[in-house]
Amino acid sequence: MFKLGFLVNPYAGIGGSVALKGSDGAEIREEALKRGAKLLAATKAKIALSQLNDKAKEQICLYVPSGPMGEDIARELGFDCKIIAHTNQPSESDDTRSAVQAMEQQGVDLILFAGGDGTARDVFAVLEQGIPVLGIPAGCKIHSGVYAVTPKAAGVLISQLVDGHLLSLREASVMDIDEQAFRQGVVKARNFGSMTVPDSLQFVQATKQGGREVESMVLDDIAADVVEYLEPDTYYAIGSGSTCAHIMAELGLDNTLLGVDVIKNGALVLQDVTAQQLLELSEKEPLEIFITLIGGQGHIIGRGNQQISADVIRSVGWERIHIIATKSKLTALEGRPLIVDSGDSDLDDALVGTKRVITGYHDSVIYRVGLDYES
Repeated sequence: MFKLGFLVNPYAGIGGSVALKGSDGAEIREEALKRGAKLLAATKAKIALSQLNDKAKEQICLYVPSGPMGEDIARELGFDCKIIAHTNQPSESDDTRSAVQAMEQQGVDLILFAGGDGTARDVFAVLEQGIPVLGIPAGCKIHSGVYAVTPKAAGVLISQLVDGHLLSLREASVMDIDEQAFRQGVVKARNFGSMTVPDSLQFVQATKQGGREVESMVLDDIAADVVEYLEPDTYYAIGSGSTCAHIMAELGLDNTLLGVDVIKNGALVLQDVTAQQLLELSEKEPLEIFITLIGGQGHIIGRGNQQISADVIRSVGWERIHIIATKSKLTALEGRPLIVDSGDSDLDDALVGTKRVITGYHDSVIYRVGLDYES
C-alpha cells in the first residue's frame, strides 16, 4: 500500500475573495467570515483526490487528521483512511504541525497538504525525516515551490507515483511573505528553507520571480493601448500586479497594487473590491476585467486575484476578461501555458485553449491557456 499523509488547512485562502490579502491569524479569519468568505480549501483538496481512479484508491491508504482537516474528505471520496491526529475546531497551525509529526511517526511515503505559504511553513517547521511533500494550492499567496501548479495537477502527480512512474526528487523552496506589509502593497518575501518534492516540471510550479518589471517603456505602451480601448459608461476592473498598475498610472488614479480596483469614465469608482462586489456589479452593469500573469509561474486566475472568482468569470464572460503582459514575461515561461485555477474544475477545463494577450501598443500575441494532463 502507498501510505499517503493527507491534510487540509480548511481556512487557507479565506481572505482572498474578500480583499484581505491573506488568511493568517484568527482575527483575519473571523473578519473574512463576517464578509461572507467561503471555505474553498476543501473543494480544491477534493479536486486533487478526485484525479485518483478506483485502481489507485485500492493502492492507497490515507493517513489523515480528524474532521475537516482530512477525514471528512477522505471518507466522502471513498478512501481507506486512518485517523492519526484529533484536531481542534476551528483548527490552528498547531493542528497542522501535530498532524505532520503524527504522519512522520506512521512512516508515510509522502505528505499531500492543501493550503498556502503559511501552511507550507507549518509543515516545514516540524518535518524532520525528509519525507517528500506536495502542496495543493489553496492559499491567497503561493510563492513556495513545493506546490503543484493546480489542484488537479497535484492529483495527477500522485496518480503517477501510485502507478509506479519514475519521478525524480528535488529540493523546493518554502517561501512566505509579511502579510501586514502585503496589505500595504509591499511584498517582503523570505526563504525559510526547502523540502523535497516529486519532480515534474509540468505539474510542480517554479518559485515566484522576485523583483520588479524594468521594461517601463513596454509597460507604458501596454497601458496606452488599454486606455485607448476603454469605452464610456462601462465599468472596468483592474487586477493586481505592477503591470496592471501601469494602467492606473496612465489614468492618474490611485491603485491597489495587490487588489482589484474598478474604474468608469476615467475615474476610480470602487477600490480594493471583494469577489461579491464584483459579482453584484457584473450582474447589474457592463463590466470588463484586465488581468496579468504571475512572473515565472504563469497563473492568471487564482493567485493574488481570488476576487475574480469562478462566479465572476461566468457572469462577465471569458471574452471580456483581457490579459496584459510583456513578451519577456511570456518568453520566461519557456512554452508553459497560462494557468487558470478558479477553484471550479469544470470552468478551468472549459477555459483551456488559447487567449489573446496584449503585449504593447496595438500589439498582441495568442498564447495557450491550461494544461494538457494527458501528455
